[in-house]
Amino acid sequence: MIDKTEKVLRAEDLLAACAPKSIDEGASSTVEDVCQDSVKTKAVIPRGKPKSGRVWKEPKQRFSSIVKSRGIRLSFDKKKQLRDDLKKAKELSRDIKAQRDAERQAKIERRKENLKKAEENRKKSEVVQVIKNTAKIKRMKKKQLRMIEKRDTLKNK
Repeated sequence: MIDKTEKVLRAEDLLAACAPKSIDEGASSTVEDVCQDSVKTKAVIPRGKPKSGRVWKEPKQRFSSIVKSRGIRLSFDKKKQLRDDLKKAKELSRDIKAQRDAERQAKIERRKENLKKAEENRKKSEVVQVIKNTAKIKRMKKKQLRMIEKRDTLKNK
């Protein structure tokens, strides 16, 4: 189906455009010149409707045909200033990162020390009952055996 808005280019129209208007007027120009001029003045022949139906898509351009503009060139002084600013910013960020890492390490160390102190305090405050008769252990039930822990009582005193 052809849309009503699309203009169809026929071979007869091309031939009519290339044909000389009158031989008397264009005595100096040949038929080929007139044909080439009319083809040059005409825009590109419109593409047909794509098979996919996506009429809004433009054909891809080759990478070599894309024209890229070069950025504004900076003077040497400005480049040097930018470089120095970037160095300062990086150095500042490095310092901040190092400070943050140091704080994190100090926090970890403090936590380890606190846990160690808490464990020592817990061991000091334990109530210990020494089992002198080892035969009692054989008579104990499973639940009671689970509660038993070995300790070096000589070390604590």
